[in-house]
Amino acid sequence: MASDYSPLILVLATSSCAYPGADEVGKAHLEYSPNIHVVRVPSPVLFPTDFYLRCYMRGVDGILIASCGSDCPYTSAYEKLAKRIDALTTLMKEGGLEMERVRLTAICTVCIKAFLKEVGQMEEQLRPLGPVDRAKAEALWEKAIKELEEQAHTKAA
Repeated sequence: MASDYSPLILVLATSSCAYPGADEVGKAHLEYSPNIHVVRVPSPVLFPTDFYLRCYMRGVDGILIASCGSDCPYTSAYEKLAKRIDALTTLMKEGGLEMERVRLTAICTVCIKAFLKEVGQMEEQLRPLGPVDRAKAEALWEKAIKELEEQAHTKAA
């Protein structure tokens, strides 16, 4: 892959921990690549598996989930998130998408260096992989949607 390739990275940053840390990067007038998009979220556990697959399907090359870790203000949210990401990476591996395209990390409110390190490592990890295979992502997304529909029908019955 050409060295000028810049992977598109989505960072889901928790409002109470990781986003303030990312904000401190800007306040300190430090920089990271413009291909990294930070989105402030209350808790990443709110996003179902199909959300991540849809992101890949639409051209996001990698997703960094910057959470509060075990300091999460929502009871057992981090544990549920970790299980969801484990299931996601298993599904990705089975479907031929590289597991390295998703990463879960804990960032505190003042962790400027940690934030920069994580986004830098994610970018370096993705660069040799090249752009995401959107067709594989779409196939996995369709599979995830079918499983969700089946679960809904089972619960309704």
